[in-house]
Amino acid sequence: MAKVIGVGGVFFKAKDPDSLGAWYKEWLGVPVEPPYGASFHPEQVPEGGLTVWAPFKADTTYFNPAHREFMFNLIVDDLDGALALVVEGGATLVGDVEDYDYGRFGWFMDPEGHKVELWEPRPVET
Repeated sequence: MAKVIGVGGVFFKAKDPDSLGAWYKEWLGVPVEPPYGASFHPEQVPEGGLTVWAPFKADTTYFNPAHREFMFNLIVDDLDGALALVVEGGATLVGDVEDYDYGRFGWFMDPEGHKVELWEPRPVET
């Protein structure tokens, strides 16, 4: 039987795709190459990193204060540094950093009102 083996992309509408792409490139180093966006290759993901696909209930508040039906998560190598950069770039932080055994998380609202989750994974212990 055929089956899904990974997430091939995150696609979303933006009021000004070029400007939003440039913002992510400047403030988070996303390797944006218009008109196709950014590509991340498996070898770039740090040990312990992975992609999660998770439907949420329609009445979830997890995406608040965004008024979107989605939120995306970006893996970062330095959560505190990345959060400082997006604030410098004009983003608004949402909530407090949370720490779990699988990594640390922080959130911000981008220039177009998308809530974005940043994740710094912990290395897998062997």
